Amino acid sequence: MKKVLFILICLFLFVSQNFAAASYSIYNAHRAMRTDDILTVVIVESAKAGSQSGTNTNKANDMSLQGGNSSGLLKFIPSFGASGSSKVSFDGKGGTSREGSLVAKISARVVQVLDNGNLIIDGSKVVEINEEKEIIKVSGIVRQQDIESNNIIYSYNIANAQITYSGKGTATTGQRPGFLARILNWIF
Repeated sequence: MKKVLFILICLFLFVSQNFAAASYSIYNAHRAMRTDDILTVVIVESAKAGSQSGTNTNKANDMSLQGGNSSGLLKFIPSFGASGSSKVSFDGKGGTSREGSLVAKISARVVQVLDNGNLIIDGSKVVEINEEKEIIKVSGIVRQQDIESNNIIYSYNIANAQITYSGKGTATTGQRPGFLARILNWIF
């Protein structure tokens, strides 16, 4: 009986030392708070922008000159008359519209803890399917109180957020105009 009690006490001390060394509570969910901790970033971004412009101008000029009956020696020259008209108008309209959205989940690492307790995070994710690479990168500053209990932070809670989504591969290259077309577009 004493052996069993001794083994249980040793086991308890071993387990409690391991938990103390990790400084995690078995009762609370772990939140990122130190350098090299990992948290999950849920990216939910939507952007929509538009612009409309219009210009309408009109300008009209009219000129008229009339002569009378000739008299004297020049009676044989008919009377002189002139008329002129000028009209300039311009009607221009333009518009632009752009819309985009990005929804993704990515893990990010705490790279620095600031003096006020805020965390600087940095993370990237590369997914390759059929020789197409999709690359997502996120970085910014996170307040510890914005981290959810399940260690999730939403992208709209990241200060100075830099979120990039890009692709590399055959399909991406096929969407770009050729070299000659790009030069002609640049010139004209």
